[in-house]
Amino acid sequence: MTLPSLHVVVPGSIDQRTGGYLYDARIVTGLRQQGWSVRVNQLDGRFPGWADQARDSFATTLARLPDGAQVVIDGLALGGLPEVASDHCARLSLLALVHLLLADEAGLTSAEHRRYLELEPQALAACDGVLVTSAFTGARVADLGIESSHVRVVLPGTDPARPATGPGLGEPPRLLCLASVTPRKGQDVLVRALETLVDLRWNCVCAGSLTRSPVFVDALQRHVRAAGLANRIVFTGECDEETVDGLYDASSIFVLPSYFEGYGMVLTEAMARGLPIVTTTGGAIVDTVPPEAGILVPPGDDVALARVLRGLLSSAPDPGPDRADRSRSALAAAARRHASTLPTWEDAVDQFAQAVCALGTVAARTDDRRRGNVQPRLA
Repeated sequence: MTLPSLHVVVPGSIDQRTGGYLYDARIVTGLRQQGWSVRVNQLDGRFPGWADQARDSFATTLARLPDGAQVVIDGLALGGLPEVASDHCARLSLLALVHLLLADEAGLTSAEHRRYLELEPQALAACDGVLVTSAFTGARVADLGIESSHVRVVLPGTDPARPATGPGLGEPPRLLCLASVTPRKGQDVLVRALETLVDLRWNCVCAGSLTRSPVFVDALQRHVRAAGLANRIVFTGECDEETVDGLYDASSIFVLPSYFEGYGMVLTEAMARGLPIVTTTGGAIVDTVPPEAGILVPPGDDVALARVLRGLLSSAPDPGPDRADRSRSALAAAARRHASTLPTWEDAVDQFAQAVCALGTVAARTDDRRRGNVQPRLA
């Protein structure tokens, strides 16, 4: 019996600790455990982009794959280089894996935004199908004119976890923000909110890469020092799995002030540990965090964020306009209940495998798409 075979193409190392890479790595590991033959192809160059090194690495990688190979390409590598995918789509079965549309990233110049809006639909149209990590992102892909029959949603898994124990006895409540420090994640909004809460007891850990947006990081850390908060807001940089688990366990509230998320894996991880969630309405978050488990504010609204945090950090929290219980204990209990209903990583791998097989069947029925005869439209 021939084992199912798959090539996975990612920009850089698959071991990077961001949500997208962690998803890719868990799926690869799970498929191998099921008996799939999976080869990971790691690209050189800076992605997303269209510089020569990135283009050459992508083109060389696809050229080396055997005719008929089934290939899943992370959208971060694919979206800016549609011409490379088009050159190989007639002899390879290409599937895109989209965590977040490139044009939905924050901090882009207007020229970059326009270019991604132009290029990514062309790149997706060169593929036999598109795998997405949320229904929200699936709808965004459909807005680009990709037929719904060529799109499959595979939600990330969530590992079971013990409830967080929180800070030690007598220590102040700890806020945890786990995300790469970049403009889209909104740590600057969190800092502005915390500047207004210096009368309360708290400390905050911002854990995540400090190298992906160095100009933003430098400005943010200077702001923290100027505000006199360097002893209360700590930036740890990227952390390994054991350290992340310890950070979750020692926290009181999970905060993600992101402008936009394609799903938000850290939110479900935090809910699994019974942490109250404070986040935004950006992108797919409204589908990821139910109202009983978290409090959502508009992206970029530091005043609203500060008001919510003050309520949760105070002894008498505001129950909110619907008079529902918004105490930390109520949110924590609801978070644990919701997390217990989420798919496991075993579920996610099963669904991913089924989606890859189904999209291959769809491609066989509609081979014109691979020849470039189906063009997307911008909504």
